[in-house]
Formats: sequence, structure tokens, C-alpha cells
Amino acid sequence: MPQDSTLSAAQVLPKLRFRHLQLLELLGRTRNLRIAAEQMHVTQPAATKILSDLEALFGAPLFERLPREMRPTDLGLLSVRYATTTLSNLGKFSNEFATLKNGGYGHLTVGFIPASAAQLVTAAIKELQRRRPRLIIRLVEQSSDQLATWLEERRLDVMIGRPTEPRHQALFHVVDLLAEPARVVAGRHHPLLKRRRMEIADLGEWPWILYPQGTAMRLLFEETFAATGLLPPVGIVETPSIFTTLELLQATDMISLQPQAAMDKYVKHGLLGYLDVPIRRTMSNYSVLTRKEDTISQAAEEFVAIVLGIAAQCLPEARSLSLAPPPSAVR
Repeated sequence: MPQDSTLSAAQVLPKLRFRHLQLLELLGRTRNLRIAAEQMHVTQPAATKILSDLEALFGAPLFERLPREMRPTDLGLLSVRYATTTLSNLGKFSNEFATLKNGGYGHLTVGFIPASAAQLVTAAIKELQRRRPRLIIRLVEQSSDQLATWLEERRLDVMIGRPTEPRHQALFHVVDLLAEPARVVAGRHHPLLKRRRMEIADLGEWPWILYPQGTAMRLLFEETFAATGLLPPVGIVETPSIFTTLELLQATDMISLQPQAAMDKYVKHGLLGYLDVPIRRTMSNYSVLTRKEDTISQAAEEFVAIVLGIAAQCLPEARSLSLAPPPSAVR
């Protein structure tokens, strides 16, 4: 198929249709033309014709026709990414338009990492709900790497977490919030709570509950164990869920490295206890992230302002965190 080096937006956009974007998004997910056609409620020959028209419009093949799949080319991956983002934005626009038309106050989707950040988000949502009682708020709890992907894909309006790749600094506005001190925690019945002043090397024989690979807390755990010169323990359960971790700590002799801010209330109420083990390494601050190329909604802007204000109160010496968000954080 001949390449058209002079292809311009003025040539493509008037001919680009919703069904083109829909097929691209479906093929990107399913890699199967028959399944994509079924989900579009068209015949497979009709889907083939849509794809052929699209490739003719772009002047380049977008998918390799393999025996068992439709594999996107580099240009196909770019096209799928654009289609996914555009359809997501269109769906968001449609929902917000309908909500505002019916007297509502729109939507806000916030992604956040578990533990310490959850407390900050909870406090910010409480204040935002007081100011905007009819705002529909969707909360998504996940690890930073997944949240960053969703923020890039515009599935989130705001993220509370950490950048996980160097390119995120170019994609997102990143404003540091708070540090996240970590402690080793166990159920109140655990025999190690009777011991005074242990080292991390003394805990190698005990089973652990850990955050998944790639998370900041897991990296802290691995660095802490590596500093002892010992291999990490063998008995491991991986979960990002605070609630699952709490149940396991109370029901077993497992121990876990957790953010202190998230565990303090459970220790205070006698459900858990801190082991007297020094953690000499620290994690980077978690942050509030928004997309650089977007102008965010008033609700998202207000949420960011509230988050920064609460963080400033939690850390008074951090004068750089003002009560109002800096323009670079929300533009």
C-alpha cells in the first residue's frame, strides 16, 4: 500500500467516522476481527470493509493479518491509542453533558494508591462533598503503575500516587505531597511483639505479606532486606489490599511492612502491634498528578486545591504546598 507523506489532518478528519474509531479500539483489545464485528453488531465482511477503508484513508497498513490474530503495526498501535483516548473522552463528555443537563454537577474520577494516600483522599473527598454535594465521585484504588496508565488514557481525572517511569515527568504535572514512613506490623497475638529491638535479619524465617512487585513499598522491602546481605523470605503472600492484609495479620503469624499512617489506628485500637525493627530506608513522597496537556474541570481543580491544603496542614514545614494549587499543577 503506498505511503502518503503529505497526509494532513485536513485530509483525514473530515473522513474519519465513529465506526472507524470503534473498530480500532475493539481490534486493539481483541486482536480478532470476528469478535470485533460481533461487538459492533455488524457482519465480519462489513468490519473488513471498514478496516480497508481506514487503511486506505491513512495510506498505510494498520494490522498484520495473521492466522490467529490481527496484530497492530507501529502505526496501528498509534491509531488504537488515539481511538481509545478519543472514545473515552467522548463517553466522558456524554455522561457529563447528561448529568449537567439534568441539573447535576458532573463527575470526578480519582485514582489513589492504598494506605497513607487513602487517608488524604478520604479527607479531601469529605470536604469536596461538603462544597459540591451533587458531584458524582468515582474512586479507584490501585498501584501507581496502573494508575499512571489510566491517567494517561484519560480514565482518571486526578491521581494520588507516584510517577513510575521517567516519561511520566513529561506527561504529568507532579506536585509532591507527603512522605510515607513504614513500620513492620503484626497481629497482637504475635510472639515477636514480646521481643525488644530486633533487626530486619531476625525476621527472615517468618512469612510475610507484601505489596506486589513494582510498587514503592515492595521496593523498600527488597532494599531493606538486601542491605542485610540475606535473601528475601520464602513464605510470601502478595496483595495490595489493606483489608486483606489486616485479616491475615490477625488470623496468622504473618508480618508485613506497611505505611505507618495507615496502621496507627489499628495499633491504637489493639488489633495490631508494631515490631521494634528499625527501617533505615525511606520511600519517596507520593504526589498529586494531572495531565499536562489538559485543562482539568473545576471539580478536579478544586479537589487538587483541597488535597494540597490538607497536605500543607499535615506537614506545616512544607510551605511550598499552598492552600491553592499552583497553576502548573492543574493546567
